[in-house]
Amino acid sequence: MIIRIFGEGQYQVTDEHLEELNVLDSALQKAVDEGDQEGFTLSLRELLETVRRLGSPLPSDLLAPSELVLPDDDTTLDEVKEILSSEGLIPG
Repeated sequence: MIIRIFGEGQYQVTDEHLEELNVLDSALQKAVDEGDQEGFTLSLRELLETVRRLGSPLPSDLLAPSELVLPDDDTTLDEVKEILSSEGLIPG
């Protein structure tokens, strides 16, 4: 699966890591639901760091369709509230 981090680039992440990413996404969703700014910041940072760690960066000149788009580190809690679905940032 190809995941884009907004403003940063794309990463190829194998499907075997989807469960781990969903656990992190659930923690992020919980922080958003509770209006927990600190928990949100930590959860978003951990999710993005995990995508960077598990994924392989795609060349910047390659523009492939992304299956998921994640906000960058500077995205606010209110901005994420606007883009979250009922399933979080990562559906499934």
